Amino acid sequence: MKRRVILFALTLCASAVSYAQLPEDALRMSWNTQSGTARSQAVGGAVGPLGGDLSSIFVNPAGLGFYRTNEIVLTPGFSFLNNKGSFRGTEDVSAKRERFAMGTSGLVFSLNNRYSPWAQSLGLAVNRTADFNSVIQYRGFNDLSSYSEQFLEEAAFNRLDTNTVYDFPFTSGLAYYTYLIDTIQDASGNIGGFKSLAPLETGLNQERTVTSSGGITEIAFAFAAAKADRFYMGATLGIPILNYKRTTVFRESDATEDPANSFNFSEYTQNYSSTGAGINLKLGAIFKPVDAVRLGLSIHTPTLYGLSERSSTSMTTDTENYPPSPGLVSINSDELTESSYFRYNFTSPWRFLISGAYVFGEEEDVRNQKGFISADIEYLTYGSPRFSASQSDFNDPASDGYYDGVNDATKLSYKGAFNARLGGELKFNTLMVRGGFGYYGNPYEDKELKARRMNISGGLGYRNRGFFVDLTYNHQLSKDVDF
Repeated sequence: MKRRVILFALTLCASAVSYAQLPEDALRMSWNTQSGTARSQAVGGAVGPLGGDLSSIFVNPAGLGFYRTNEIVLTPGFSFLNNKGSFRGTEDVSAKRERFAMGTSGLVFSLNNRYSPWAQSLGLAVNRTADFNSVIQYRGFNDLSSYSEQFLEEAAFNRLDTNTVYDFPFTSGLAYYTYLIDTIQDASGNIGGFKSLAPLETGLNQERTVTSSGGITEIAFAFAAAKADRFYMGATLGIPILNYKRTTVFRESDATEDPANSFNFSEYTQNYSSTGAGINLKLGAIFKPVDAVRLGLSIHTPTLYGLSERSSTSMTTDTENYPPSPGLVSINSDELTESSYFRYNFTSPWRFLISGAYVFGEEEDVRNQKGFISADIEYLTYGSPRFSASQSDFNDPASDGYYDGVNDATKLSYKGAFNARLGGELKFNTLMVRGGFGYYGNPYEDKELKARRMNISGGLGYRNRGFFVDLTYNHQLSKDVDF
């Protein structure tokens, strides 16, 4: 799998309130491509109307109603990631990572009862619904802005002095301690503000590296029932478990390499981690108006998460021969304050899915089927996610105001978007050939921000006497922006 990422427009907001939730956190937990079994991924994830695959539990649980036997599924995989980033017109910078991964795995139990008009099935499955493992890097020359300017703005807005600047231990406090910013004094020694030592007039070399790991692993319990092989309905109770870690390093250095201008480089590091769990519900139905046609509909409720996060920052600055400074100075936010720790709640977007499939040679005995073509159209409300205070912070007016601001920014930043998936299979007795395509639309409200994700996939399958092996290759192309 290859991920191509284009990045631009670097900004950062800093606040005396060290909450760390941002609108992009909502998108990270929502804008993800379809995962599943090897068979499901081979047909582009377009399994909404098909049924008979463990992935149905996470897409349209009514598909579980097609099972008439018990089944166990394991889906091991290996991912190859290749990210490329550009900044201010510079050439692409590559960053790679390889890792082992597990796809949809689990059990299905068929509960056939010859005295009931309904055939019933139970499913238990585990799926990696989001993969956060990535390395993103970009660099370039900038003569328009310095990373240090955010700390000057923070100091001016809050009217900080040499004592109160340490009330911002994750941002301006670090910059002041390491002499990235310093005070401005008049002839009488009175402090009139702050200045940056970064030589913006001659330009700076800037570089950012973001290394992330973890993902969202969902445990799901599903039930489905089918009547007369015409109407199928099902429900899934999902329990997603989130684990996310990110280290961001921003470095800017003197482009002139002048040893006498009181600035060599400054490096700012942010460490962030988030963990938690949630609950959601998926409802689905499939109808066969005629034997060869399958129509599907499913709704995924928002996931209600309870999350906790920790964050810390550090800075190292080399101001060379600047008189008050010893040259190279480093400090960690833990030396100025306790680590930032917060609990909060998050509600993800709604998902609505309609789908259709045509099965060639449709028969009750699947061994006689010749193949199929299937399509899914999905709509996600990317602007609807909401952050809220945990129960321990319900009476904190500062937290209420902060989350209201984040929610307003999320609504303004993102919009609803459509995803489309198309796939097919040709069957030659016990052998199958598959192919698929998936397109995931731009979630950004701003028309100038172009983003999309595409999956191109193909695979082979072997099924005989209750045993099956599937092999799939999934190539992902992604374009995104970073702020």
